[in-house]
Amino acid sequence: MAIATVNPANGETLKTYDALGAEEIERRLAAAETTFRTYRTTSFAERARLMHRAADLLDQDQDEIGRVMTVEMGKPVKQARAEAAKCAKAMRWYADRAEGLLADEHPDAADAKDSGASRVLVRYRPIGTVLAVMPWNFPLWQVVRFAAPALMAGNVGLLKHASNVPQTALYLEDLFRRAGFPEGCFQTLLIGSGAVEDILRDPRVKAATLTGSEPAGRAVASVAGDEVKKTVLELGGSDPYVVMPSADVERAARTAVTARVQNNGQSCIAAKRFIVHTEVFDTFARHFAEGMRALKVGDPLDEDTEVGPLSTEQGRTDLEELVDDAVENGATVLCGGERPAGFPDGWYYAPTVLTDITPEMRVHQEETFGPVATLYRAADLDEAIALANDTPFGLSSNVWTRDEAEVERFVRDIEAGGVFFNGMTASHPAFPFGGEKRSGYGRELSAHGIREFCNITTVWHGA
Repeated sequence: MAIATVNPANGETLKTYDALGAEEIERRLAAAETTFRTYRTTSFAERARLMHRAADLLDQDQDEIGRVMTVEMGKPVKQARAEAAKCAKAMRWYADRAEGLLADEHPDAADAKDSGASRVLVRYRPIGTVLAVMPWNFPLWQVVRFAAPALMAGNVGLLKHASNVPQTALYLEDLFRRAGFPEGCFQTLLIGSGAVEDILRDPRVKAATLTGSEPAGRAVASVAGDEVKKTVLELGGSDPYVVMPSADVERAARTAVTARVQNNGQSCIAAKRFIVHTEVFDTFARHFAEGMRALKVGDPLDEDTEVGPLSTEQGRTDLEELVDDAVENGATVLCGGERPAGFPDGWYYAPTVLTDITPEMRVHQEETFGPVATLYRAADLDEAIALANDTPFGLSSNVWTRDEAEVERFVRDIEAGGVFFNGMTASHPAFPFGGEKRSGYGRELSAHGIREFCNITTVWHGA
């Protein structure tokens, strides 16, 4: 894929970039290594000062970078500005808390004595240069949720961003530079995916984090495993959205619309499979389809647009193939199921609800990365849980119920990294984020996220 900004609303190529050559890649690897040697010794107070400055600059740039993100990957501009604001919030969260999250820990004195020590402590030390391979769908947030904790821990970062968001990638490097972070502390590498392996194998790179597709995760994990390097992977998701009879069904349906079409439906943690108890199925289905049908599809730079184009033409083709396969095999289309009229040049797809899904359909197992929802009827609690878990993914989940016994069953039995009750899945700096099964491993955000790329060191003193 060329490194280029291609406006998904009309298919126009706006800017193209040459990939970095071997000499420039080497210069940047060397700069990262040199910078780490001194940056690792800076105080938390100094890192916090720089991170707060970056957050302030991002707030000032919100309109500008919001528009850039929208033009590069098609998200509605209001959502783009909200993404920028969320990034600034995360920066400040880590700036204010990193020192406490990484404070020395002191094991029980009796255990220290039993080991023959006068005292023992556990210290979190930075590990060095971390390579981040990031996706296009949240081009600012996916990077910041890695960069803020990594930089506050004393690490340095190299960013290999998706090839269709180069302007956002370059903005991030410039943001941290303008904030005063040392040269080499955070660098963007405009490279193709074929260059990742050699960089990851370089001994100066100590670890990698990737958010993206399962094949991309497998490739990075394989190389990192061969080199015995730490990785954190956040891959695909096919999150269930379960509605039980005790729920506020109309509210659940309204929230379901947002949960499905946020970011034009291109979110790993967007609800995708809607599993509704038979007692309330018809009511939910009616309100849900009405809400999806009423969404305004249009130019993502229009302030009133709720659903913009998919980020790439291939992404729309992939989505169409899933829908067509389902329909050919007996699925019922409650709304959508086609390209909307009036957009001859952009990569738009109508908000869609499919029901009568069977295991033979591809859509039953594959992730729908766009505004397409699959709707299932569950006879009881056990069937709802079985359907929720009938996927190779396990990123997050949504459950609507007021029954505390059901709450405990879902928490115990749903196979996912998160269970959100009576609301939709969202990420927040204070809470760990990640999945299980083929959704990846490791955690981002919270104390868990900042410690992923630390050397957890036991310091033992003899008696």
